[in-house]
Amino acid sequence: MKILTTSLIAAFLVLASSFSAASIAQAASAQQIEEDVNATLHRFVDQIGGARALANKAVGILVFPSIVKAGFGIGGEYGEGMLIVDKRPAGYYNLVGASFGFQLGVQERSVIIMFMTQDALDQFYSLQGFKVGVDASVAIITLGVGGSIDSDKITQPVIGFVLDPKGLMYNLTLEGSKITKIDR
Repeated sequence: MKILTTSLIAAFLVLASSFSAASIAQAASAQQIEEDVNATLHRFVDQIGGARALANKAVGILVFPSIVKAGFGIGGEYGEGMLIVDKRPAGYYNLVGASFGFQLGVQERSVIIMFMTQDALDQFYSLQGFKVGVDASVAIITLGVGGSIDSDKITQPVIGFVLDPKGLMYNLTLEGSKITKIDR
C-alpha cells in the first residue's frame, strides 16, 4: 500500500510539474494571442446561429482560445486570452483555476465571456483579479449541436460560452476561476 501511495504521489508531482513548466514555457506573445482569439471568435460565429448578433450587442468580449486543464486527484487549469472592446484589443488576461476530487487526464477548451452591460465591464475593470462566482456570476449558455442563440432572450449582464476543440458546446462551470490582467 505504501508503494502504491508513493507511486501515486510521484506521478502527480511529475504531471503537475510538467503542466506548470509547459504553461510558463509556452506563454504566448500578444500577436499569437490575437491570432488565436480571432480564430476562436470566427469559429464561434460561423458555427452558432445568432452568435454574431449577440457579440455585436456585447460591450466587451473576453476570449480564452485555449484553456488546458490537467488533473490527477488535484487539478489545475490555465489559459491566456484577450479582452476586446469596441472591436479593438483592450488588454491581455490569464485564467487560472484549481479543482479537487476525482479527475484524471488533460482537457482543452475555449471560453468566451461577454459583458453585456457597461456596469458589468466597469466592475471587471475595477478588480485586480476577477474571481468567477465571487466577484461576479457568469451565466454559462449551453447549446446542442446546431443550436442557435436568441440574443433577445439573454438578459444576464455577464454570459459565457465553453467550446470543446471540435466547436461543440458543453456545460461546464467557471466557478472559482480567477482572471487576472497580464502584460504582453
